[in-house]
Amino acid sequence: MNRRFKTYSLEEAAFESPTLASLAAQARDTSNRLRAIKGLIPEELRPAVTAGPAEGDSWCLLVQGNAAAAKVRQLAPALIAHLRSHGWDVATVRIKVRK
Repeated sequence: MNRRFKTYSLEEAAFESPTLASLAAQARDTSNRLRAIKGLIPEELRPAVTAGPAEGDSWCLLVQGNAAAAKVRQLAPALIAHLRSHGWDVATVRIKVRK
C-alpha cells in the first residue's frame, strides 16, 4: 500500500493546531515587544537581551550577565512607558539573568 502524506510547513502546522497557533502568536508578540524597545537599550547591551514570556501585564526579559541586568533594570520604567505608548498593556518588566 502506497500512502502519500501531505507535508506542512511549520507555519501551516501552527495554524492547524490551536496550541501551536497560540505559542506562535506569543512568540510573535514578544519579538515585536523586543523590537519596539530595541532603540532604548544601549547598542552594546542589545546582544545580551532576548525576549522572554509575557503573562498578563508582566513581561520577562532574559539578560546575559549581572552587569547587563543591572543596567536593563534601570531602564525598566522607560521600557514600560514606551511599550504602553505603543499599545501593549505592560505594568512590569521582569529581568532574568541567564548564566
